[in-house]
Amino acid sequence: MLVDFQQHYTPPELLKGNADAVSVQVDQDGNPNYLLNPLLADLNSHLRVMDAAGIDAAVLSCGAGFDQPDLATCHEINDRMREAEQAHPGRFIGLAHVPALKPAEAAAELKRCAVELGFPGVVIASELQDQPLDAEALRPFWRACADLGLYVFIHPLPRVIRWGHMGADDLGRMLGWEFSLMTATVRIINSGLLDELPTLKIQFSHFSGGIGRYLGRVRGFQQRDKWGTAKLARHGRRPPRRFDYYLDHRLYYDIAGWAGPDHAAEWGADWVRFGLDELAFSQLVFATDYPQAVREASEVAAYVEAVRGLGGNGRALAAGVNAEKLIPDLDARLAKRAPAAKVRA
Repeated sequence: MLVDFQQHYTPPELLKGNADAVSVQVDQDGNPNYLLNPLLADLNSHLRVMDAAGIDAAVLSCGAGFDQPDLATCHEINDRMREAEQAHPGRFIGLAHVPALKPAEAAAELKRCAVELGFPGVVIASELQDQPLDAEALRPFWRACADLGLYVFIHPLPRVIRWGHMGADDLGRMLGWEFSLMTATVRIINSGLLDELPTLKIQFSHFSGGIGRYLGRVRGFQQRDKWGTAKLARHGRRPPRRFDYYLDHRLYYDIAGWAGPDHAAEWGADWVRFGLDELAFSQLVFATDYPQAVREASEVAAYVEAVRGLGGNGRALAAGVNAEKLIPDLDARLAKRAPAAKVRA
Protein backbone atom coordinates (compact mmCIF):
# COMPACT_ATOMS: atom_id res chain seq x y z
CA MET A 1 0.00 0.00 0.00
CA LEU A 2 1.36 3.37 -0.99
CA VAL A 3 0.24 6.16 1.33
CA ASP A 4 1.17 9.78 0.66
CA PHE A 5 1.60 11.42 4.08
CA GLN A 6 1.71 14.97 2.75
CA GLN A 7 -0.93 16.22 0.36
CA HIS A 8 -2.51 19.64 0.72
CA TYR A 9 -6.19 20.42 0.30
CA THR A 10 -7.83 23.81 0.81
CA PRO A 11 -11.64 23.95 0.69
CA PRO A 12 -12.69 26.20 -2.23
CA GLU A 13 -14.31 28.76 0.07
CA LEU A 14 -10.98 29.30 1.86
CA LEU A 15 -8.69 29.38 -1.19
CA LYS A 16 -7.35 32.83 -1.98
CA GLY A 17 -5.84 34.01 -5.24
CA ASN A 18 -6.74 33.51 -8.89
CA ALA A 19 -9.02 30.51 -9.34
CA ASP A 20 -7.48 29.77 -12.76
CA ALA A 21 -3.75 30.30 -12.23
CA VAL A 22 -0.93 29.62 -9.80
CA SER A 23 0.15 32.74 -7.90
CA VAL A 24 2.02 33.54 -4.72
CA GLN A 25 0.91 35.19 -1.51
CA VAL A 26 3.33 37.79 -0.12
CA ASP A 27 3.70 39.20 3.38
CA GLN A 28 3.66 42.86 4.43
CA ASP A 29 7.29 43.19 3.35
CA GLY A 30 6.68 41.73 -0.10
CA ASN A 31 8.27 38.36 0.65
CA PRO A 32 6.67 35.20 -0.86
CA ASN A 33 5.21 33.00 1.88
CA TYR A 34 2.59 30.70 0.37
CA LEU A 35 1.78 29.26 -3.04
CA LEU A 36 -1.81 29.88 -4.12
CA ASN A 37 -2.53 26.94 -6.37
CA PRO A 38 -6.03 26.20 -7.80
CA LEU A 39 -5.23 22.48 -7.58
CA LEU A 40 -5.37 22.79 -3.79
CA ALA A 41 -9.17 22.88 -3.99
CA ASP A 42 -9.56 20.23 -6.70
CA LEU A 43 -9.87 16.77 -5.13
CA ASN A 44 -10.48 15.19 -8.53
CA SER A 45 -7.01 16.33 -9.58
CA HIS A 46 -5.60 14.68 -6.47
CA LEU A 47 -7.29 11.43 -7.42
CA ARG A 48 -6.09 11.56 -11.04
CA VAL A 49 -2.51 12.04 -9.90
CA MET A 50 -2.80 9.33 -7.26
CA ASP A 51 -4.19 6.84 -9.78
CA ALA A 52 -1.46 7.64 -12.30
CA ALA A 53 1.27 7.15 -9.69
CA GLY A 54 -0.28 4.15 -7.90
CA ILE A 55 -0.88 6.04 -4.65
CA ASP A 56 -3.59 4.27 -2.69
CA ALA A 57 -4.42 6.94 -0.14
CA ALA A 58 -3.37 10.47 0.77
CA VAL A 59 -3.25 12.25 4.11
CA LEU A 60 -4.74 15.73 3.71
CA SER A 61 -3.83 18.94 5.51
CA CYS A 62 -4.83 22.56 4.88
CA GLY A 63 -2.39 25.47 4.89
CA ALA A 64 -5.11 27.82 6.14
CA GLY A 65 -5.21 25.79 9.35
CA PHE A 66 -1.52 25.29 10.16
CA ASP A 67 -1.48 28.25 12.55
CA GLN A 68 -5.15 29.19 12.76
CA PRO A 69 -6.32 30.91 15.97
CA ASP A 70 -9.98 30.98 14.94
CA LEU A 71 -11.94 27.93 16.11
CA ALA A 72 -14.76 28.45 13.59
CA THR A 73 -12.30 28.30 10.68
CA CYS A 74 -10.67 25.17 12.11
CA HIS A 75 -14.10 23.59 12.54
CA GLU A 76 -14.96 24.35 8.92
CA ILE A 77 -11.68 22.90 7.62
CA ASN A 78 -12.15 19.74 9.67
CA ASP A 79 -15.69 19.24 8.41
CA ARG A 80 -14.50 19.61 4.82
CA MET A 81 -11.75 17.07 5.45
CA ARG A 82 -14.36 14.61 6.68
CA GLU A 83 -16.51 15.30 3.63
CA ALA A 84 -13.51 14.51 1.40
CA GLU A 85 -13.08 11.18 3.20
CA GLN A 86 -16.76 10.32 2.83
CA ALA A 87 -16.95 11.34 -0.83
CA HIS A 88 -13.97 9.14 -1.71
CA PRO A 89 -13.88 6.23 0.76
CA GLY A 90 -10.45 4.87 1.52
CA ARG A 91 -8.64 7.41 -0.64
CA PHE A 92 -8.27 10.38 1.68
CA ILE A 93 -7.37 10.61 5.37
CA GLY A 94 -8.02 13.92 7.08
CA LEU A 95 -5.97 15.58 9.78
CA ALA A 96 -7.36 17.84 12.51
CA HIS A 97 -6.72 21.59 12.55
CA VAL A 98 -7.09 23.40 15.88
CA PRO A 99 -6.27 26.71 17.62
CA ALA A 100 -3.44 25.03 19.51
CA LEU A 101 -2.68 27.99 21.78
CA LYS A 102 -6.25 28.08 23.12
CA PRO A 103 -6.27 25.06 25.46
CA ALA A 104 -10.00 24.59 26.03
CA GLU A 105 -11.00 25.16 22.41
CA ALA A 106 -8.15 23.02 21.08
CA ALA A 107 -8.93 20.14 23.45
CA ALA A 108 -12.62 20.12 22.51
CA GLU A 109 -11.93 20.21 18.77
CA LEU A 110 -9.20 17.56 19.05
CA LYS A 111 -11.65 15.27 20.83
CA ARG A 112 -14.33 15.89 18.18
CA CYS A 113 -11.85 15.14 15.40
CA ALA A 114 -10.54 11.99 17.07
CA VAL A 115 -13.81 10.52 18.30
CA GLU A 116 -16.53 11.85 16.01
CA LEU A 117 -14.60 12.39 12.76
CA GLY A 118 -12.08 9.59 13.24
CA PHE A 119 -8.95 11.49 12.23
CA PRO A 120 -5.64 9.80 13.19
CA GLY A 121 -3.64 12.99 13.64
CA VAL A 122 -3.46 16.77 13.78
CA VAL A 123 -1.33 19.28 11.86
CA ILE A 124 0.41 22.39 13.21
CA ALA A 125 3.10 24.74 11.94
CA SER A 126 6.73 24.59 13.06
CA GLU A 127 6.07 27.66 15.18
CA LEU A 128 2.72 29.13 16.24
CA GLN A 129 2.06 32.86 16.40
CA ASP A 130 5.76 33.43 17.04
CA GLN A 131 5.78 30.85 19.86
CA PRO A 132 8.24 27.91 19.65
CA LEU A 133 6.72 24.45 19.83
CA ASP A 134 8.24 23.80 23.27
CA ALA A 135 6.51 26.87 24.75
CA GLU A 136 4.76 26.25 28.05
CA ALA A 137 1.53 27.58 26.53
CA LEU A 138 1.48 24.57 24.18
CA ARG A 139 1.85 21.89 26.87
CA PRO A 140 -1.96 21.37 27.15
CA PHE A 141 -2.13 20.83 23.37
CA TRP A 142 0.61 18.21 23.44
CA ARG A 143 -0.96 16.41 26.40
CA ALA A 144 -4.36 16.32 24.69
CA CYS A 145 -2.83 14.81 21.54
CA ALA A 146 -1.05 12.13 23.56
CA ASP A 147 -4.18 11.34 25.57
CA LEU A 148 -6.27 10.97 22.41
CA GLY A 149 -3.63 8.96 20.54
CA LEU A 150 -3.33 11.56 17.76
CA TYR A 151 -0.02 11.88 15.98
CA VAL A 152 1.13 15.45 15.27
CA PHE A 153 2.25 16.42 11.77
CA ILE A 154 4.55 19.45 11.80
CA HIS A 155 4.72 21.49 8.60
CA PRO A 156 6.86 24.59 8.01
CA LEU A 157 5.34 27.79 9.35
CA PRO A 158 2.87 29.46 6.95
CA ARG A 159 5.01 32.58 6.72
CA VAL A 160 8.72 33.30 6.51
CA ILE A 161 11.34 33.97 9.17
CA ARG A 162 11.59 37.71 9.76
CA TRP A 163 15.31 38.17 9.27
CA GLY A 164 16.29 41.02 6.98
CA HIS A 165 18.63 39.00 4.83
CA MET A 166 15.77 36.68 3.90
CA GLY A 167 14.18 39.54 1.95
CA ALA A 168 15.48 38.45 -1.47
CA ASP A 169 15.74 35.38 -3.68
CA ASP A 170 12.72 33.69 -2.01
CA LEU A 171 15.09 32.68 0.79
CA GLY A 172 12.28 32.57 3.35
CA ARG A 173 10.70 29.58 1.67
CA MET A 174 13.87 28.14 0.18
CA LEU A 175 15.88 27.95 3.43
CA GLY A 176 13.90 29.64 6.19
CA TRP A 177 11.14 27.04 6.29
CA GLU A 178 13.65 24.22 6.65
CA PHE A 179 15.58 26.10 9.33
CA SER A 180 12.30 26.45 11.22
CA LEU A 181 11.74 22.67 11.10
CA MET A 182 15.24 21.91 12.37
CA THR A 183 14.87 24.48 15.14
CA ALA A 184 11.56 22.94 16.25
CA THR A 185 13.13 19.47 16.28
CA VAL A 186 16.05 20.44 18.52
CA ARG A 187 13.86 22.44 20.90
CA ILE A 188 11.28 19.66 21.26
CA ILE A 189 13.97 17.11 22.07
CA ASN A 190 15.88 19.29 24.53
CA SER A 191 12.72 20.56 26.24
CA GLY A 192 11.93 17.12 27.68
CA LEU A 193 8.50 17.04 25.99
CA LEU A 194 9.04 13.57 24.58
CA ASP A 195 10.03 12.27 28.02
CA GLU A 196 6.97 13.82 29.66
CA LEU A 197 4.70 12.23 27.05
CA PRO A 198 6.15 8.81 26.18
CA THR A 199 3.25 7.86 23.89
CA LEU A 200 3.32 11.05 21.82
CA LYS A 201 4.11 10.57 18.11
CA ILE A 202 5.36 13.45 15.97
CA GLN A 203 5.90 13.46 12.21
CA PHE A 204 8.15 16.20 10.87
CA SER A 205 7.88 17.13 7.22
CA HIS A 206 10.82 17.33 4.80
CA PHE A 207 13.16 15.01 6.73
CA SER A 208 12.81 17.62 9.51
CA GLY A 209 14.26 20.24 7.21
CA GLY A 210 17.16 17.98 6.22
CA ILE A 211 18.44 17.92 9.79
CA GLY A 212 20.57 14.87 9.03
CA ARG A 213 23.05 17.08 7.22
CA TYR A 214 23.61 19.11 10.39
CA LEU A 215 23.78 16.30 12.93
CA GLY A 216 27.54 16.53 13.43
CA ARG A 217 27.16 20.13 14.51
CA VAL A 218 24.03 19.48 16.57
CA ARG A 219 25.68 16.61 18.43
CA GLY A 220 28.77 18.71 19.04
CA PHE A 221 26.89 21.60 20.61
CA GLN A 222 24.94 19.23 22.84
CA GLN A 223 28.23 18.96 24.75
CA ARG A 224 27.29 21.81 27.06
CA ASP A 225 30.41 21.79 29.22
CA LYS A 226 32.68 21.93 26.20
CA TRP A 227 30.88 24.97 24.76
CA GLY A 228 30.36 26.82 28.04
CA THR A 229 26.57 26.61 28.19
CA ALA A 230 26.06 24.03 30.97
CA LYS A 231 25.07 26.69 33.52
CA LEU A 232 22.92 28.77 31.17
CA ALA A 233 19.30 27.76 31.73
CA ARG A 234 18.00 28.28 28.20
CA HIS A 235 21.15 27.13 26.42
CA GLY A 236 22.26 24.28 28.64
CA ARG A 237 19.18 22.10 28.22
CA ARG A 238 19.75 18.42 27.50
CA PRO A 239 17.28 15.52 27.52
CA PRO A 240 17.73 12.49 29.80
CA ARG A 241 18.78 10.21 26.92
CA ARG A 242 21.31 10.86 24.19
CA PHE A 243 20.07 13.17 21.45
CA ASP A 244 20.10 10.50 18.73
CA TYR A 245 17.73 8.26 20.69
CA TYR A 246 14.92 10.72 20.10
CA LEU A 247 15.77 11.12 16.42
CA ASP A 248 15.93 7.38 15.89
CA HIS A 249 13.01 6.20 18.03
CA ARG A 250 10.61 8.99 18.97
CA LEU A 251 10.20 11.18 15.88
CA TYR A 252 8.97 10.37 12.37
CA TYR A 253 9.81 12.11 9.11
CA ASP A 254 8.29 12.30 5.67
CA ILE A 255 10.43 12.35 2.55
CA ALA A 256 8.93 15.41 0.84
CA GLY A 257 10.87 18.66 0.83
CA TRP A 258 12.58 18.73 -2.54
CA ALA A 259 10.99 21.46 -4.68
CA GLY A 260 9.53 20.82 -8.13
CA PRO A 261 7.68 20.20 -10.20
CA ASP A 262 10.52 20.01 -12.74
CA HIS A 263 13.00 17.14 -12.50
CA ALA A 264 10.99 15.40 -9.77
CA ALA A 265 12.50 11.99 -10.47
CA GLU A 266 16.11 13.22 -10.51
CA TRP A 267 16.16 15.81 -7.72
CA GLY A 268 13.50 14.18 -5.58
CA ALA A 269 15.32 10.85 -5.65
CA ASP A 270 18.58 12.56 -4.67
CA TRP A 271 16.82 14.18 -1.71
CA VAL A 272 15.42 10.84 -0.57
CA ARG A 273 18.75 9.08 -1.10
CA PHE A 274 20.46 11.53 1.26
CA GLY A 275 17.65 11.16 3.80
CA LEU A 276 17.85 7.38 3.77
CA ASP A 277 21.51 7.64 4.72
CA GLU A 278 20.98 10.26 7.42
CA LEU A 279 17.95 9.21 9.48
CA ALA A 280 16.62 5.92 10.81
CA PHE A 281 14.68 4.12 8.09
CA SER A 282 12.20 2.82 10.67
CA GLN A 283 10.98 6.41 11.15
CA LEU A 284 10.38 7.41 7.51
CA VAL A 285 7.10 7.67 5.60
CA PHE A 286 6.43 8.43 1.94
CA ALA A 287 5.19 11.87 0.84
CA THR A 288 4.98 14.01 -2.30
CA ASP A 289 3.83 17.50 -1.14
CA TYR A 290 1.22 17.52 -3.93
CA PRO A 291 0.11 19.92 -5.39
CA GLN A 292 2.70 22.39 -4.12
CA ALA A 293 6.10 20.84 -4.78
CA VAL A 294 4.88 18.73 -7.69
CA ARG A 295 1.72 19.08 -9.79
CA GLU A 296 1.81 16.93 -12.91
CA ALA A 297 0.70 13.29 -12.80
CA SER A 298 3.69 12.22 -14.88
CA GLU A 299 6.10 13.92 -12.46
CA VAL A 300 4.52 12.27 -9.43
CA ALA A 301 4.59 8.86 -11.13
CA ALA A 302 8.24 9.37 -12.09
CA TYR A 303 9.08 10.34 -8.52
CA VAL A 304 7.40 7.22 -7.12
CA GLU A 305 9.37 5.04 -9.53
CA ALA A 306 12.59 6.87 -8.68
CA VAL A 307 12.05 6.18 -4.98
CA ARG A 308 11.43 2.50 -5.75
CA GLY A 309 14.65 2.52 -7.74
CA LEU A 310 16.71 3.44 -4.68
CA GLY A 311 16.95 -0.20 -3.64
CA GLY A 312 15.32 -2.29 -0.96
CA ASN A 313 14.63 0.59 1.41
CA GLY A 314 13.18 2.69 -1.39
CA ARG A 315 10.83 -0.11 -2.43
CA ALA A 316 9.81 -0.69 1.18
CA LEU A 317 9.17 3.02 1.66
CA ALA A 318 6.93 3.10 -1.40
CA ALA A 319 5.15 0.02 -0.07
CA GLY A 320 4.19 1.85 3.11
CA VAL A 321 6.39 -0.17 5.45
CA ASN A 322 6.06 2.34 8.32
CA ALA A 323 2.64 3.80 7.56
CA GLU A 324 0.73 1.87 10.22
CA LYS A 325 3.00 3.22 12.94
CA LEU A 326 1.18 6.53 12.54
CA ILE A 327 -2.19 5.22 11.33
CA PRO A 328 -2.80 1.91 13.15
CA ASP A 329 -6.18 1.26 11.49
CA LEU A 330 -4.83 1.86 8.00
CA ASP A 331 -5.91 -1.52 6.62
CA ALA A 332 -9.50 -0.88 7.67
CA ARG A 333 -9.42 2.55 6.07
CA LEU A 334 -8.03 1.26 2.77
CA ALA A 335 -10.56 -1.57 2.73
CA LYS A 336 -13.26 1.02 2.03
CA ARG A 337 -11.85 1.78 -1.42
CA ALA A 338 -13.78 0.95 -4.56
CA PRO A 339 -12.67 -2.41 -6.05
CA ALA A 340 -10.88 -0.80 -9.00
CA ALA A 341 -8.64 1.15 -6.63
CA LYS A 342 -7.61 -1.86 -4.55
CA VAL A 343 -5.14 -3.48 -6.93
CA ARG A 344 -1.74 -1.81 -7.30
CA ALA A 345 1.37 -3.00 -9.04
